Amino acid sequence: MEIHCHKISSGSASGPALVSRESISFLGTVDPDTGKVVDPKHQLYGKGVGGKVLIFPGGKGSTVGSYVIYQLKKRGVAPAAMINIRSEPIVAVGAIISGIPLVDGVPADLLDLEDGTFVTVDADGEMVRI
Repeated sequence: MEIHCHKISSGSASGPALVSRESISFLGTVDPDTGKVVDPKHQLYGKGVGGKVLIFPGGKGSTVGSYVIYQLKKRGVAPAAMINIRSEPIVAVGAIISGIPLVDGVPADLLDLEDGTFVTVDADGEMVRI
C-alpha cells in the first residue's frame, strides 16, 4: 500500500513501525542515551525508538525536545524515520538538524498500524509504503 504524505525533513528510510496514539514530548519522555521511552505514563513506556519508523500524532512540550532528537541521532539510538499526523516545530526541527526523514499529512488511521509492520518512508518522493 502507498500513502501520499507531505515532506518535512528529507531522506528515506525503512524499518519496523513503532506506533503511539499519544503525542510525544521528547524531553522527559525519551532517554537520549538509550532511546527508550522512560515516562511510565506514556503508551510506549519501556520501548526503544532506535531504528524504528516512529509513528505518532505529533510532538508536544519544550523546544529542548529538538535537541533530544539530535542526541538520539548522535548516540545511534534515533528512529530511522518519523511519521506524524500533523508535525509541529519541535519535532520538525529535531528531525531536520538530525537528518531523520519526517513526513506528515497521513490519514489518522495509520495510528492503527501494528507495531513491527515494515514501513518505508520516502520523504523526498512524499510517499509512505507499507
